[in-house]
Amino acid sequence: MKKTPIQSVALGGMLAALVWLFTFAVQIPIPATGGYVNGGDGIILLSGMLLGPFAWLPAGIGAALADLLSGYTLYIAPTFLIKGVMGLAAGRFARRGRPMFNACLFIAVEAIMVGGYFVFEGFALGWAAALTGVGMNAVQGVAGVAIGSALCTAFRNMPGRGQG
Repeated sequence: MKKTPIQSVALGGMLAALVWLFTFAVQIPIPATGGYVNGGDGIILLSGMLLGPFAWLPAGIGAALADLLSGYTLYIAPTFLIKGVMGLAAGRFARRGRPMFNACLFIAVEAIMVGGYFVFEGFALGWAAALTGVGMNAVQGVAGVAIGSALCTAFRNMPGRGQG
């Protein structure tokens, strides 16, 4: 069953709220960069499975809103861009019923996050600080792959994109 545009927008709004919640409620600070590790990436990956490329919007909005409300104003714009690209990539390529394919895809999507923050922090904070953030961002990436893979398996029968 295909979703109507209104259903897609409503689902996108709910997923943006969940991205915000999992990003805002689970924060482990990274002192060297002033950023934090969070639990929102798993929801971003699930958003890609359920919404297709449209997942860029709830991914970017939810994550950027968490940065805004957490006081990480320096990160709002880069987070919107990086997390939006993650949602777009996950939504473009994720496929239901292909858990190993999706796990590999999700690793690549998380590499976008690690690389994106490394480049941003390198220019904004200096390359030494950016390098110290890579490890924590990689930990977040591993958690995102695990959470996203588990959620995509749990929601595999929900109508949406990724049927191929």
